[in-house]
Amino acid sequence: MKQIETISIKKYLDRKGVEYREFGNELIARCLFNDCDKDSRGNEAHLYFNIETGLYDCKKCGEKGNIFTLAEHFGDSVKDIAIYPPETAKPKKENNVKFDPILVEKCHFALPDSIIEYLNNRGIPNDIIQDYQLGWGKFYNKWWITIPIKDRAGNFIYFKLRQDPSVGNEKITSPKGVEAQIYGWEILLDNPDAVIICEGELDRLALASKGFPAITSTHGAMTFKEEWVELFPKTTEVFICFDNDETGKKGSKRVAQMLVGKGVSKVYLTTLPDEVGEGGDITDFLVKLDGNSDDLFDKYAKPYPEKIDTSQFQPLSSQDLIQTLGLTIKRDEENKLITFLCQLSAYTENSQLNISFNAPSSTGKSYIPTEIAQLFPEEDVAEVAYCSPTAFFHDQGIYDKEKQGYIVDLSRKILIFLDQPHTQLLQHLRPLLSHDRKEIHLKITDKSQKAGLRTKNIFLKGFPSVIFCTAGLRIDEQESTRFLLLSPEINQEKIREAINEKIRREADSQSYYQSLQENLSRVMLINRIRAVKEEHIEDIRISNPEKLKAMFYGDGKTLKPRHQRDIYRIISIIKAFALLNLWFRDKDGSTIIADDNDIDDAFKAWNVISESQELNLPPYIYNLYRDVILTIYQEKNKNSLRDVKLGVTKQDILQKHFEVYSRHLPDWQLRQQIVPMLETSGLITIDSDPNDKRKLIYYPTTQLTKDQAKQNYCELEGGVKTQEDKEQLTMEQVENIFK
Repeated sequence: MKQIETISIKKYLDRKGVEYREFGNELIARCLFNDCDKDSRGNEAHLYFNIETGLYDCKKCGEKGNIFTLAEHFGDSVKDIAIYPPETAKPKKENNVKFDPILVEKCHFALPDSIIEYLNNRGIPNDIIQDYQLGWGKFYNKWWITIPIKDRAGNFIYFKLRQDPSVGNEKITSPKGVEAQIYGWEILLDNPDAVIICEGELDRLALASKGFPAITSTHGAMTFKEEWVELFPKTTEVFICFDNDETGKKGSKRVAQMLVGKGVSKVYLTTLPDEVGEGGDITDFLVKLDGNSDDLFDKYAKPYPEKIDTSQFQPLSSQDLIQTLGLTIKRDEENKLITFLCQLSAYTENSQLNISFNAPSSTGKSYIPTEIAQLFPEEDVAEVAYCSPTAFFHDQGIYDKEKQGYIVDLSRKILIFLDQPHTQLLQHLRPLLSHDRKEIHLKITDKSQKAGLRTKNIFLKGFPSVIFCTAGLRIDEQESTRFLLLSPEINQEKIREAINEKIRREADSQSYYQSLQENLSRVMLINRIRAVKEEHIEDIRISNPEKLKAMFYGDGKTLKPRHQRDIYRIISIIKAFALLNLWFRDKDGSTIIADDNDIDDAFKAWNVISESQELNLPPYIYNLYRDVILTIYQEKNKNSLRDVKLGVTKQDILQKHFEVYSRHLPDWQLRQQIVPMLETSGLITIDSDPNDKRKLIYYPTTQLTKDQAKQNYCELEGGVKTQEDKEQLTMEQVENIFK
C-alpha cells in the first residue's frame, strides 16, 4: 500500500479547533471520544498525542489510534490530512452502487415515515425534504439519511450521510474521500444581498424553511476554503452562525477573518444564546427554544471586527507606552518599547522590524516578546519552538493545486521563534527578512515515501515582523545585519523586581490577571492595537526627511555598509510611532504622515541601542566588554608608568564576570562565542602571554569614558547600586579610576 505523508497532528488539532497543552513531546487534550474529562478541572486532561508520530492514547477510556482514525472520527477524508493529496481518480463503487441522479431519486422515494417525522421535528418540513431530495439508503452496511450534494455546476457528485438517528450521530460521505463543497452553491453564485453561513446541512435546511439564504461547508466548522471567499460580493451582508462550542467559535472567527481580509465589508458573527447548551446549534435555537429567527440577524449578531470607538484615544507618548508595558515587564524600558514597536509594525505594508534577543539562558529573552504578544490579536501571532524548514512550511502553508506548492502567507503576522531556528530555515527566510520581494518562490527538499528526496515549491507572501530568541551568542553576519540585536537587562534591580512580580502573580493568579483585565491603560492599549489593525494603513510618509538626515549623520559619522540597513530600521521605528498615533497625524486616504515627534521618539530609542548595533554585537556582549574586559584593563593599568600595558587574561574575565553579574561564565562560551565576536568587531586584539605561550592575553582597543566609569563604578566597588547611589558619585571617585 502506498504510504501517505500527512500534516502534523498539531496542525490538524489546530484546524479542528481542539484545545491542548504542550508538554515535552506530547500534546494533552480532553478526550474527544467519550466523557472521560466531563469532571476534569483546570488543565486536567487524559488524551495524549505524540507530536512526532501522531499516535494518541486516552489514559482513561483506552481509546487509541493515529491521525487517520482521528480524521475518520471527525468525518474527514485522507485528502483533508495529506500533505500531497492523492490524485483525483474515479470514486470507487460502494456496495456496487453507482452514484448518479437515479440513485438520488431512488433514495428519496425510500424515505420512511419515521425519518420524515424526525426531519419535521428538526424544523425541516415536507416541501424542503422534497425540494432538496433528502433520502434513505444503506451504505457501508449501515442505514443513513442521504443528503445529495451538488458541485458548482449543479451536478450531483456525492451523498453526505447522517447515521440512523435511532442508532447514532455519525456523519460521513459516500463515496469516501471526496472534497468539501459548499452546500448551497446556487445561493452563493446568485450574488446574494445577504447570506448566512451555518455549520451543518440540516441547519442550512432549517434556515431555508424560514426563507433565509443559507450555505454551509460539507466537512465541518474548520474546512471553509479561502478560495470560496473570492465568490462573495464585497457588499454582501454575511452572517456567520456556527455551533455553540469551542470548535464552532474558532471556525466562525476563522471564516470572518477570511471574509474581512478579502474586502467583504459587512460581516457579522451571530452567537447563539447560552440556553441552547454546550454544542447547541441553529436547529436547537429554532426548534427546542422556539427562537425568533429574525434574532439571528439582529439581537444576537455583532459586526466583525467589532467597531472600536477611536474618540476615546489620546496621543500616546513613548513614556506612557513604557509605563503600561511595565505592568508585567519590569525595567528593560528600551527593550520592551522596541519589541512593542516591532510587533506593531506588522500592520504596515513593508516597514516591519526584525529583532533577535541574544543572551544567556534564564535571562528572560522570550518573556518580553511573548508577554507583549498577549496584547495583540491571537490570530496574528505565531509562536514557534525549534522548527525544521519542512515542518515550518507544512504547518504555516496551504497547498495550492494550481501552483503545485505551498502558499505561506505571512502578511501582517508576528512570528516569534522561541529558540534558534534551524540553520536552513534561516537561510530560506533571509530574502523575506530583507524585504527583497513581496512574493518569493523557494524550492526545498523533503523525504518522499520511498526515503528519497522530493523537491517542494514554497511561495512566501508578505512581510511579517520576526523575533528570534536564542541563548546562542554568536550570530552569522548575514543574520545580524537583518536584525536589531537586543539583550534583556540582568542587573540586580531588574532581577529583584522580576522575582517580586512573579511572586505576586503566583501567590494569587486569579486576582493578578483580573487586575490586568481591569487596568484601564492596558485595556485601552489592546483596543488601540485592534483599531490600528482595522485601519488597514497602506503607506506611511515622513514629513521632514531633512531632519531625519541631519539626525542620522550627526557630527561627521563615518559611514559603513550596514548603515544602509540601520537607516531602514530607524525609518521603520519612526513609522511605527506614527502608526501608534495615527488618529493624531495628517492622513491622506489610507496614508498617514509621520511628524517631527515621531522622528524625535525614534532617535531617542535608537540612540540607546545604536552603539552595539554599530558593532554587530548583542548588547549583552558589548556590556560584558565594557563592564568586564575594559574595566579590568583600566584597573590593571591605572597606576602603570610603563609604555607596555598589561593585558587581560581569561581568568581575569571569568572572575570579574562573576563579581559584576553574580553568575559564572562558562569557559567554552567565552572562547567559542564571545572572544571571536569581540575580535571580529575590532574591540580587542589577542596576543600570546610572553611568559607562557599557551595562554592568550586580550587587549581592548577602546577606552572607558568618564560617563561609563560613573555608570560602572558600583560594579568596581563590588556590587550593583541604585540609580540614586550612582548619581551621588563624586568626580574625585571617577577620576581615581583613570589615575
